[in-house]
Amino acid sequence: MQLHQLTPKHKSKRRKRIGRGGKRGTYSGRGVKGQKSRSGRRLQPAIRQIIKRYPKLRGYRFNIKHPKPAVINLETLEKKFKSSEIVSPKNLLEKRLIRRMEGRTPEIKILGKGKLTKKLIIENCQVSKKAKESIEKAGGNIK
Repeated sequence: MQLHQLTPKHKSKRRKRIGRGGKRGTYSGRGVKGQKSRSGRRLQPAIRQIIKRYPKLRGYRFNIKHPKPAVINLETLEKKFKSSEIVSPKNLLEKRLIRRMEGRTPEIKILGKGKLTKKLIIENCQVSKKAKESIEKAGGNIK
């Protein structure tokens, strides 16, 4: 069997031609003039009007989400570190107090909850005001 030998299973339904005289009348329910009365009319989708009303932001806007720093309190440093030890992101990872976020070592912020009696050296960490006071009071320093 060839392509030209194929025949449809059902007879094709003839489309109704309106507005050409006959029983349906002159305008045939299409109204008078205008785009909707014409044959082959194409109306814009309604959503286009809504999109056009939105205010447009000019220029290139990129959306970078900065990860929040990992938070550690003084009380945990008191428990896990010995006196005159260095507190850095690398050491915190080794002691499993923090973990990697998306394959990289996160920023660290030390907060002032709890008491600190040990002399600690803080490196590459953000420190809150209260924590800074406590660390310096205990004899430690922040680099």
